[in-house]
Parts: sequence; structure tokens; C-alpha cells
Amino acid sequence: MQSGGDFSNGFHGDHHRELELEDKQVPGLSSFGRAKRRSHAGARDPRGGLANVLRVPDQLGEQKSLETSESPPPPCTDFDVAYFHSYAHVGIHEEMIKDRARTETYREAIMQHQSLIQGKVVVDVGCGTGILSIFCAQAGAKRVYAVDASDIAVQAKEVVKANGLSDKVIVLHGRVEDVEIDEEVDVIISEWMGYMLLYESMLGSVITARDRWLKPGGLILPSHATLYMAPVSHPDRYSHSIDFWRNVYGIDMSAMMQLAKQCAFEEPSVESISGENVLTWPEVVKHIDCKTIKIQELDSVTARYKFNSMMRAPMHGFAFWFDVEFSGPASSPAKNTSETSIASGSSLISPSGEVNQKKRTNPSDALVLSTSPESPPTHWQQTIVYFYDPIDVEQDQVIEGSVTLSQSKENRRFMNIHLEYSSAGRSFVKESVMR
Repeated sequence: MQSGGDFSNGFHGDHHRELELEDKQVPGLSSFGRAKRRSHAGARDPRGGLANVLRVPDQLGEQKSLETSESPPPPCTDFDVAYFHSYAHVGIHEEMIKDRARTETYREAIMQHQSLIQGKVVVDVGCGTGILSIFCAQAGAKRVYAVDASDIAVQAKEVVKANGLSDKVIVLHGRVEDVEIDEEVDVIISEWMGYMLLYESMLGSVITARDRWLKPGGLILPSHATLYMAPVSHPDRYSHSIDFWRNVYGIDMSAMMQLAKQCAFEEPSVESISGENVLTWPEVVKHIDCKTIKIQELDSVTARYKFNSMMRAPMHGFAFWFDVEFSGPASSPAKNTSETSIASGSSLISPSGEVNQKKRTNPSDALVLSTSPESPPTHWQQTIVYFYDPIDVEQDQVIEGSVTLSQSKENRRFMNIHLEYSSAGRSFVKESVMR
């Protein structure tokens, strides 16, 4: 996942709103964005942009019969092509590989499950430079299909060759929906997570690979994912972006403040915060079991929340982060009735007081990669949805409402965010688009 500096904000002129409500029905989200993040070049012809696709039957000298062919895959849109093309840029892959928490956790997960990988067939969905495919080959995989629709697949093939693994790692240049693999696979591995977990909608490709090729009881890494949210206070950020305009070299520029709020806080901001910024225990927005989730579940995710502030402070917005877990097929998250730290992202108490996430009873049972504020930093950082104006909250004050995350109808890789929140008798709505 690529980050764009300290704060990933921009003014795009869309009419997002943060409105105080007076017993009014909340209207639906109507604004959509244009391709920007990771789309560093214009769209090409969808089919021409995926030239030189290597299909497995071509390599193995086999062809699927027309009688057993699958239904046609969904079309590759111009947005998809621009998205794939952006991943041909080496800087994105450099940033991801240099994220030691990410890369070393994946390598450790592969080695922890070596007994399930050795001598088996693996698919790496969105292989990029091929590093995870090579880790799997080093763990003894019989064969690894490294699939990527970006032109980075050309370099991945050369990387595989340079490491003497061309007999084990087969690089397929194309979409998971389009490439052909004429055998079932034992393992699927993918680093599919976007900002706020679901941004970019790459999980759908993992689900497609699972439904096309994974054997019953096969292994998916990561196996589970959980998105969390919590209210935050961040006065330094607000002062840096907004209060700065009150006095600029002795000049009153407060007339700029309203525009500054629009530019700074209209879109979600990808940045790093600490546990000190978090006002409450987090709540679960979505828990995902990669073995069972359906693509349709990703169209829209809605969760209700109820927080009790642990301190008196200005609340500037909500932070979102996620965990992914690497469990084998015989284990699954178990209920945990105790509160744990924000660092693991697992301290999740529902409004009724019950734990509303399935978690391990023993954290050592499975390997976890966390992007929480108190975990080692990652390139995902945290995603903050800021209010245009802070809300003062007292200790033990209730903050409740709902959040809906939905795929844009125009570009499914964008995410619409609809937040409703109320506290101390005042209700608000914040809508934005993550592009």
C-alpha cells in the first residue's frame, strides 16, 4: 500500500458534508471520487494493457475444454487498468518490502506453516515483485503460481529466474479472474489489505482465487482480518492544519480557516497516531474469515458502535486500523472474555458489555500483524476521519452512532464512508470518499 507523505489529504471539490441533525432522516451517500491514489498514469485499453499474459495451459501444453469453462469474468474497467498500471511503479513495492513488520510477519507465517506448504501447490494473489512466492518456494512448495495483473510481473519473472526458481515459481501476468490454472491448489497467500483494510477492494480477488482453485480444507494466509475504530483526540494535528491561520507572521488570516478545514479534513487522512490519542477501547467494524466470506459482503459494511470516553478531551474524529491473523485450517479465533491492550487491537467491548469479536484465548496460538496505534509502525499507519470542528467530551461521556463503508458504484476500488455520531444530545453526519 502506498502512502503519500505525512497526510494523505486533498481538496477535490466534492460536496462531502458534516451536518448537525435535528431529527432528520440521514440521506444516502451520493458523491464519488476520481482515480488518484496509486493511479499515476492514464488508463490504457483494458485488454491491451494486459498483454503477454502467460496462461498455465500454454505452459503445460494443455487446454481447458469448452464444456468445462467457467462463466465469463467481470470486465476489466479503465479504473482497474489504471490501478494495475500504478503497481508497475517500483516505489510502491519498495515501500511495502521495506515495511519490516509486514514483510517479516509474512515470512514468519510461511515458515510457521511450512508443513502445510512443503510439497504443495500455492497461489500468490497480487504477487508484485514475487517476494512472497519466493518465500513459499524456499519453504519447500512444489509449485507456486505468482499472479499479478500489473506489468511488475515482468520484473517478478526476472527476479524468480535470478534466484534459480523458474522451475517452481510460475509467474502469470493477468487478473486472477482471467488467468487459467489447470489444477487445484493447497495454499493461497496474498497481501491484499488496503488502508482501512478494505480500500482498493483487492480481497475480492482472493475470494475469486479461493472459489476457483482452493482445495477443500486448504490454507489461506492471512486467514482472518478485523477492522477496528475508536474516537480520537489530536489537538496537535488540528493546530498544525487549522489554528496556524489565526496568526501568520502577525497577519490575521483566520478567513482562511474554513477553506483549510475543507482541504485538510474533507477526505480520510492516512497518518500515524499513538495510543495516547485514542479516547476509548476500540470497537469492531468488520471481522472477516477468509475461508467463508463472500464477495457480496464487501459491497457495503455497516456497524453500530457505542463508546464511553475514558477522559475529558476534544474529540477530533475517528481512527480506523486493522489486524490480520495467520491461522492454520485446524484453528480458528476463539471468544475472549477479557479486555486486552489497544496494541493488539483486540480490546473490543460491545454496547451490551459483551466481547463482539472472535479472538484467540491465547495470543501465541496464531501470528498476528497489527496496524494499531501502539503496534510497531507499518506503511498502512492508521486512517483518520476528521471532523471539521472538534467536539468536547467529558470522561465517561457516551459517543454512539453507526458507520457504513461501501464500494463506489463508479469505481469499486474507492470507498465511500458514511459516519453518523451523536453525543450529549447533538447528532452529526460526516460523509467522505477514500480515493
